[in-house]
Amino acid sequence: MIITTVMKNQKAVEGAARELAAQLNSPFLLRDRQSVSSMLQKGEPVLIMGVDRMELFTDEQASPFYFHPNSSMFRVKRLLAGQSDPFIAAADLKEGSSLLDCTMGLASDSITAAFAAGEGGKVTAIEGSREMALIVKHGLKKWDTGIDAMNRAMARVEVQHADHLTYLKSCGDASFDTVYFDPMFEEAVSSEGIEPLKKLAVYSGLTDEVIAEARRVAKGRVVLKDHWKSSRFDRWGFQQIKRRSSSFHYGVLETGN
Repeated sequence: MIITTVMKNQKAVEGAARELAAQLNSPFLLRDRQSVSSMLQKGEPVLIMGVDRMELFTDEQASPFYFHPNSSMFRVKRLLAGQSDPFIAAADLKEGSSLLDCTMGLASDSITAAFAAGEGGKVTAIEGSREMALIVKHGLKKWDTGIDAMNRAMARVEVQHADHLTYLKSCGDASFDTVYFDPMFEEAVSSEGIEPLKKLAVYSGLTDEVIAEARRVAKGRVVLKDHWKSSRFDRWGFQQIKRRSSSFHYGVLETGN
């Protein structure tokens, strides 16, 4: 992966970009007036560091991947207005709760969870893609939503680059109140918002071993988000929370730990 900077304000971020390149053992290129297209010709993805965000270009046709709060913006606003959120209800999150999000992505669920769990809560988000983990972790610290309580919630999300099974095995028994999975759906769902993620996503499927470890780690429940027609709810005994107006449902597996 090539590390470079934006053209504007290049000097302001060059030091940080060089430091990141050294940490990742990646080449750093001075941007000068080089286009992204010309750098992509070297055969590597290009990570551009700006003052407020990072962008990753994988090819000339694809849109760049960058962090944005996505659906968590309107979800947190609804919670602020005293309304409910289906995920928060399914995960049984409240002030002081702890959540292990095993499939972070853009961290929309983790952000919403961190807001619901409050200052005394704990949200750890696992991401198998190194690039996605890097960009989202940076964005969670830098993005200003204009809502102070949401900014604080984003800053509380602890991002870990890891395989979720490996991470689960490292956790103690009943060490999180809830363990959560939002894997790629078995049924295709068209969504412009997830297109840039597809080339970066690590497609680690759920297995009997993963679910067994999740049940051990979760003090209260394991929660699965999946397409409403998914066979995974029945396979592992999740109680499917059906919602007529939604293409995806949540499933709850009580652990009794």
